[in-house]
Amino acid sequence: MENEISSLTSTKNSPATATSIYNSTRLAESYAYHRPPVHPAIIKRIGERLRVTGKLHRALDVGCGAGLSTVALEPLAEVLIGIEPVPAMLAYRNVVSTKANFLVGQAERLPVASRSFNLITAAGSVNYADLDLFFPEVERVLTETGVLVIYDFSAGRRFADDNSLQRWYAEFERRYPPHPGYALDVTALDYGKYGLRLNAYEPLEVALPMTFASYLAYALSETSVEQAINNGTPEREIRDWCQRTLAEVFPNGAREVLFDAYIALVQK
Repeated sequence: MENEISSLTSTKNSPATATSIYNSTRLAESYAYHRPPVHPAIIKRIGERLRVTGKLHRALDVGCGAGLSTVALEPLAEVLIGIEPVPAMLAYRNVVSTKANFLVGQAERLPVASRSFNLITAAGSVNYADLDLFFPEVERVLTETGVLVIYDFSAGRRFADDNSLQRWYAEFERRYPPHPGYALDVTALDYGKYGLRLNAYEPLEVALPMTFASYLAYALSETSVEQAINNGTPEREIRDWCQRTLAEVFPNGAREVLFDAYIALVQK
C-alpha cells in the first residue's frame, strides 16, 4: 500500500481521454486557485454526521480534480489519497496540498488495497462513473465499518436578499451552456445490488462571502467556459462580458453567495 501512494502513477485505459473537457492546463489552474471553499464547509458537516473524534486512519477521494476536495479531508483523516482519471487536472497538486498523495486512476478500478479505507468521498464524480463497476470497488475497498460519502453542490448562483445573481447566472448559462447529462439522483440508486445501503441523505446550504474579483475568477473556472473556449469563443471575449456584467451585481465589496449542496452516506 505504501508503495502505491508514494508517487503520481497512471492507470491504462482510462475513460477520460485526451478529448476530455478536463484535459486542460487552464482549467486545472482555475480549479486549484479560483474555486470557492465549498468543500471544507461540507466536509465539516460530514465529520459531524459521522461523529468523528480524533482522526480516521485513511480517506480516499475519488475523482479529486485539482485536489481541493482531498485537502478538505485533512481534519478527518491521517492519510489522504486523491484519485483523478485526468492527469492534467493534477498539475497543481503540490500547491494544493503538501500532505495528500495523488494517483491517476479510475473509479471503476481503484488502484488501492482491499479493506484499506475508513472513508471514501466522491464529490460530483459518481456522475461520470460506471456505477456497475464503481460500487463493487467501493465494497471491496471500504473497511467493514467504513463509509462512502457522495456529495455535490450547485453553482453559486444566488444571493439570499435579491435575485440579481440568479438573473446574471441564467444569462451566463444561456451564453455558455453546461454540458448535458450530468444530473444524478443519488437517492434513487440501487445500492443493495452491490451490497451497500444508503444510510442518510441531507440537503445543505453553504453561504460564502465573495467579491467581484473572486466571483469573476470562479465564473471563468466553470467547465461551460472551458467548453466555449474549446468551441472557438475567445477567452478574452468571455472574460470581458463577465467582467462588465458582474460589476453591476457586485457593486460594493463582498456579498454572500449561496451554494445548494447535499451529502449521502452509504455503508455496507
